[in-house]
Amino acid sequence: MKALWKMVNDLTQAPESSESAPQGKILALMNQKGGVGKTTMAFNMAHALARTGKRVLCLDMDPQFNFSSLFGVNPTERPHIHHLLINSIKELKPLHTACLLDEVIVRTKTADGFSIDVIPAGQELSGFELTVAGINSPRQLILKKFIEKNNLRSMYDFIVIDGPPTLGLLVVNILCAVDGVLYPFVPDSFSQQGLKNIQQVLEDIREMEICPVPVNLGYIPNLFDSRRKQVREDLDKIGAELGSGRVFNPFTNRVQFTKSQAARKSVFDFETKDFKEIQDQFMTMAQTVQQELNQ
Repeated sequence: MKALWKMVNDLTQAPESSESAPQGKILALMNQKGGVGKTTMAFNMAHALARTGKRVLCLDMDPQFNFSSLFGVNPTERPHIHHLLINSIKELKPLHTACLLDEVIVRTKTADGFSIDVIPAGQELSGFELTVAGINSPRQLILKKFIEKNNLRSMYDFIVIDGPPTLGLLVVNILCAVDGVLYPFVPDSFSQQGLKNIQQVLEDIREMEICPVPVNLGYIPNLFDSRRKQVREDLDKIGAELGSGRVFNPFTNRVQFTKSQAARKSVFDFETKDFKEIQDQFMTMAQTVQQELNQ
């Protein structure tokens, strides 16, 4: 009789909700200035996190889809994040396309056996803001609600987003959806202004009070030439103006980035000594991100 009651209790017990399951963290790499190595940083950060044993999803939110291309994905031949986001909006039902999340996610595996999933982007994403202009639901929260509806946080330990070098609705959606942001930059006045512009968007989000403001995970100086005095002075000046934000050690290995990017490989796919320093830098950043986001 006791066994029967136990069976009934097991059958009627409510399943564990996604909210009580372990929730992954979302980080983005952002700068309004293009050409700062943002996509390359996101690609290698994803590989660094995967090497720590984390389940990683890479989400491309840039219509140029360079992030997707680094994973060998051609979004012109398949549905991508734009279609998924539009499908998630009931008001835009006439624009829905026949695709499911599992059909869009691309499963990839590194040379040394680590798995990384990818949701690619495509050129259609450049029309996202115009497409959703007339909806009644909050346009700033489309990406956040899409992630929640599909329980992506419970499926992955980390979601790494590569954002576009703009200040439009895509960027606002990203900043409203993530837990933290890394800011790659080149030590010059143009890149510095791009960082300031992103900070202003964050301030606007704070004033709107529609969602928590993401954590500043740190600034990443890239394409740093220590031989040039002006570059060193610019970095010191920018570092002073950034205030209390963490500034990671500068990335100076341009040749290694170029070599790995041309081969569509991460820096971890190379075993030569000249890649050791840059590999250690990414692993240090991955460990810092995990500590900051308690993951």
